[in-house]
Amino acid sequence: MIPAANALRAIGWPCVGAPGPGPWADAMAAHPQARPARVVEQHRSGYVVADATDHAFTVESPPEWQRPPGYKRGKVAPEDRAVVGDWVLVEDGRRIVALLPRRSAIKRGAAGEHYRQQLIAANIDTVLIVCGLDGDFNPRRIERYLLLVQAEGVTPVVVLTKADRPGVDVAAARAGLAAIDLPPPAAADADGAPDTPDPAQDPPRQVEATGSASSGASSAGVAVVAVNARDPASVAALDRFLPPGATAVLVGSSGAGKSTLTNSLLGIERMKTAEVREHDARGRHTTTFRALIALPSGACLIDTPGMRELKPTGEETLADGGFGDIEALAAQCRFRDCAHLKEPGCAVRAAVESGALDAGRLANYLKLRDEVAGAADRLASRVAQQADAKGSSGKRPGAGARGPGGRPPTRPPGGGSGRRG
Repeated sequence: MIPAANALRAIGWPCVGAPGPGPWADAMAAHPQARPARVVEQHRSGYVVADATDHAFTVESPPEWQRPPGYKRGKVAPEDRAVVGDWVLVEDGRRIVALLPRRSAIKRGAAGEHYRQQLIAANIDTVLIVCGLDGDFNPRRIERYLLLVQAEGVTPVVVLTKADRPGVDVAAARAGLAAIDLPPPAAADADGAPDTPDPAQDPPRQVEATGSASSGASSAGVAVVAVNARDPASVAALDRFLPPGATAVLVGSSGAGKSTLTNSLLGIERMKTAEVREHDARGRHTTTFRALIALPSGACLIDTPGMRELKPTGEETLADGGFGDIEALAAQCRFRDCAHLKEPGCAVRAAVESGALDAGRLANYLKLRDEVAGAADRLASRVAQQADAKGSSGKRPGAGARGPGGRPPTRPPGGGSGRRG
C-alpha cells in the first residue's frame, strides 16, 4: 500500500509511486497491508515516523529491536535497527514490520572496547559538516569527518559558520582546508534499492561559495561555504545542495551553529539554540535527539546532537577519505611497510621536510591510519564470531572478510604488511 505519492516524495521517497523490482518491492509484497513511512525521530523509548510532511506518529518497534543489541546468536546488531532517515513498513498505523534496505548511511565506531557501529542517519545524499570560525575551527577534525563520510560515497560540504564575527579570516580557514584531497563520490545505492534523486539535480563537487564573507575558491575536492547562520540571505548559499527530494544531515560539534542553521533554512525558530562559552567556544547540547525536518525547498534535513568522539568503523579507505596525496607518496617509499617515521628513503617524510606536506596533516593521517587498521581488525574478528555463532562451515572469514555494506575491512598501506628490500 502506497500513500499519496506527492506526500511521500515531500519527505524523500525516491520513487514515483511503487518501487520497481528489487528488495524494496519484495519487502512490500511480503507485507501487503503495510504502508511505507520514514523515521523522523529516534528516542530511547521508540520511533516517530511520517508518511507526509504534516503527519507524524509514534510506532512500536519489532520485539527483537526492543532487546539489548549484540552480535551473538539471537540478537540484532545495532546497525540492523532503524535510525532517522530510514524507510520502514508500518502495519495498523502503529507497528514497524520491516526495514527497507538503505542506499547510504553515516556511521561511526561506538565507544568501548568491543567492536560496535553506531549509525547516525540513513538514506543521505549530502552531509553538511558544520564548523564555527571561532575556537571550534579545527581542520584535523574536519578531515576526520570527511573520512567517515566518504566511506559511504555521499557528497560532503563544509559549512563554516560565524563568518560575520569581527576578526574572522575566511581566506585563512579556506587555506587550512585546501590540501584535503577528495575524489568524486562513488555510487552508494543499495543493490536493488531505488535510485537517488535525479543526478541532473545533484550539486557539483566544487563550487565557488557565496554569502557573507565567503569569497574564494573551494578546497581541492569538497565545497566550502562560509555563512552567517543567523542570516537567511547568507544561508541561501546552501540552497544548491538542498534540491527537492534530497536528504542532507548536519554534523558537527556542539556550539557550531547546527540548530541556528536549521532555523534559518526553515524560516522559523523551531530548534533550541544556546550561546557558546567565550573562553573555549564550546557549546552545550541543545539538540538532544536526531530529527528529520522537511524544508520549504522540498529537501529534508536531519539535525543531530554534537559529537565529541568520531571513531572509524574499519570500512574507511584513507585514499578516498581525503588523504589520496599522502597515499600516493607512501607508494614511492623505499620500503613497502614504511611507517613514515625515521625509515630511510621515505617519500612522505621527504615531502614534509621540503614543505610540500604539512606536518600536522601527516600526524593526523598516521593517527587515523592506525585507528582504521585497528577497527578493521576488530571488524574482521566480529564477522568471524558471527560466522561461528551461525554454525557456518568452510573457510573462516579473516582479513578478506566483508563487513557490513559489502566492503572488505582494509588495512591502509604503511601498516606493516609489506616486506623490506
